[in-house]
Amino acid sequence: MCRAVCFLLAAPLLGLEYAHKPADPQPTGWPLTAEESAFIAKPEFERRPGREINKHLPHLWPAVPSAGSWGGTSWVDTHAKLVDHVRKNAGPCDVLLVGDSITQQWGSPLDKGVLNAAWLKAFPGAKTINIGIGGDKAQNVLWRLDHGGVDGLQPKAVVLMIGNNNMFFTPETGVAAAAKGVEACARNLREKFPDAALIVVKILPCHAPKVRFYEDILLTNAEIDRLNLGADPKIKMLDLTKDFLNADGTIKKALFTPDNIHLSLEGYAVYAARLEPLLKPAIGR
Repeated sequence: MCRAVCFLLAAPLLGLEYAHKPADPQPTGWPLTAEESAFIAKPEFERRPGREINKHLPHLWPAVPSAGSWGGTSWVDTHAKLVDHVRKNAGPCDVLLVGDSITQQWGSPLDKGVLNAAWLKAFPGAKTINIGIGGDKAQNVLWRLDHGGVDGLQPKAVVLMIGNNNMFFTPETGVAAAAKGVEACARNLREKFPDAALIVVKILPCHAPKVRFYEDILLTNAEIDRLNLGADPKIKMLDLTKDFLNADGTIKKALFTPDNIHLSLEGYAVYAARLEPLLKPAIGR
């Protein structure tokens, strides 16, 4: 039975099905076969949807699983470290954090393994598993979710923030495709954790008005709104845009690091404060 049909049987209300069949010889599971390891060793652009049939299909890239690549095996080695961390913490947990570097910097086993002060103050004692990886796009998160990234976990709540790095590619993919990538990650998580609350955090603003990256984030978030993910009673949407922008649309510098993308500790405190009323009822703390 094909994988898409398996998804439909597992989650009939969601109808989760990838828009294009992943070309991976091993579309799910961990550890990787030799064939899958060889496949993901290719540059990511050689594994994009449509490449196997010599078609350029950029509108499908964000919503079809694809392993990341930093050159060599460093990205998959990073994923392997998180898989090992997840396996060591299999079973119930309060919160699962999923995303890119903004998620990783809540405090990750890839770094010092200590959650940052803003998280610890807002959610003291909450057992939290963080699988954020810097640089990840939606398609990379999908691949990790399908290749052992969350196996064995039983979270009460999941916080997903992804899509910032997809903005590098919106001139090719379009913003609607980037929103579809966020949707695919949300549906994947709902399938895997049907009893957990899922908080989908829209993409944080960054840079400055009239910068393409900034404007595409706003457009992508508007497309996410059109997808109406919050119609699922288990999904809560969180839009932090107004919290991180001044009245004139510029970013609140104190909430960001000097790169105008990542968050300062003050920025994480604002993020945590907005998460609290959504997360605490789900985890019972």
